[in-house]
Amino acid sequence: MEKLIFAVGDIARMKKNHPCGSNEWEITRTGMDIGLKCQGCGHFVMMPRVKFQRMVREIKAN
Repeated sequence: MEKLIFAVGDIARMKKNHPCGSNEWEITRTGMDIGLKCQGCGHFVMMPRVKFQRMVREIKAN
């Protein structure tokens, strides 16, 4: 498994869609937990780094 490289402001495409229909999230915070903002509806969530790394498909660098 390759190491993911991401930074604040990057866009992450996830495996599952958010209930609003979007699967793209902006990374707003990094550390032990990752802060994500939905690009569709603006919903904000915090997710443990390990779970984020399992659920992400692609990172678009900003």
